[in-house]
Amino acid sequence: MMLSAALVIAVGLAVFFWPAAPISSNPAGGGFVCPVGSITDGDTLRCTDGTRVRLHAIAARESDETCSPGHPCPDASAASATTKLKELASGQTLQCRDIGTSYNRVTAICDNEAGVEINCAMVRSGTVVLWERFNREVPICQ
Repeated sequence: MMLSAALVIAVGLAVFFWPAAPISSNPAGGGFVCPVGSITDGDTLRCTDGTRVRLHAIAARESDETCSPGHPCPDASAASATTKLKELASGQTLQCRDIGTSYNRVTAICDNEAGVEINCAMVRSGTVVLWERFNREVPICQ
C-alpha cells in the first residue's frame, strides 16, 4: 500500500514537472506560428514543419480552374489567387489562429508579418470569395 502511494505521488510529480514539448504557439490568440514553406493554391499553404493550412472562410478555384461541387466559386482564376497568396505570405512567418480541420489540413485565420489578416486580404483582392457558411461560425475581417 505504501509503495503504491509513493508510486502515485512520483508519477504525479513527474507529470507536473516534466518539461513541455516545444510548440509554436501564439500566446495572444492561443494559435500557432507558421513559417511559410510553400503556397499550394489560393487558399492553402504549407508551413516549414509540414503543417498544411487551409485559410478559414474563403474559397478559391482549384488549381485546374474548377470549383468543387457545393463550394462557392469566384470569378477570378486559380492562378491569380495563388499569386496573391504568394504576395501576402511567401517567405513570411504567419501568426495563425486554429479554427478546426478540413481534409487533414488545419483551418486557420492568419496574419502576416505586417499584421495583415491574409484571409480578409484575399477576399478584398477579389481573387477568392467569402464562404458565408464558415464565416458565420467564426468571422474573418474583424
